[in-house]
Amino acid sequence: MTRLLVIVNDIESQPGLLTKWMISENIEFDLRIGGVSRLPEPSALTDYDGLIMLGGGYMPDETDRAPWLAAEAALSRQALETDLPQFGICLGGQLIANVIGGDVRARTGAPEKGYTWIDMTEDAAQDPVFSAIGTRAAFVESHVDRIVELPPEATLLASSTACRFQAFRVGNAWGTQFHPESTGQNIRNWDAKKLQELGFDKDTLLKQAEERGEDSQRDAKALLTAFLDVVRSKHQ
Repeated sequence: MTRLLVIVNDIESQPGLLTKWMISENIEFDLRIGGVSRLPEPSALTDYDGLIMLGGGYMPDETDRAPWLAAEAALSRQALETDLPQFGICLGGQLIANVIGGDVRARTGAPEKGYTWIDMTEDAAQDPVFSAIGTRAAFVESHVDRIVELPPEATLLASSTACRFQAFRVGNAWGTQFHPESTGQNIRNWDAKKLQELGFDKDTLLKQAEERGEDSQRDAKALLTAFLDVVRSKHQ
């Protein structure tokens, strides 16, 4: 059976829909919680067919607040070196970018919250994962930090109006700034006052969730299924 290592970096950024989809795809997964569970050694990645790293309110190198991020970066680096498929979401994607020499900066540019329109690049149409969706899709965003530069070997796959680096690929590693695992339920749990401080109205975000949520879940599932197809093809 195909087996994934899934790392949770923050209680506020749980696997969400990923759990349901992995089960429906008959994927076994080992869920580790940063700061609670011990992360495997890089050499232990031979026991897995793929790696998924979730989001969290940290910078990828902020090991003073989140000490496990050093071990997580080592896992990502090992996955890159051994061509093990990996998918990083928000902080997870920023961590991949940091490992490959990209530039990730805190509280940079305009924040993004709620369902945001993401435009795919021409390269996305040829990508084994992002070719599963169309040229434009809405996904949940929740960030104030971002990637501001990627090395030449990385391929840009998606951008938004406020954030250029929404998705990228290097080898068999994919990183996203957006959250394909999240839904309108996540937005319902957000603090209205904090949203207002960032320039967002919670009621507006919830209305957009009603309008865009169904199509977003369809596209998000297509992305994950395509990634799992890559994982399975490497497993064979």
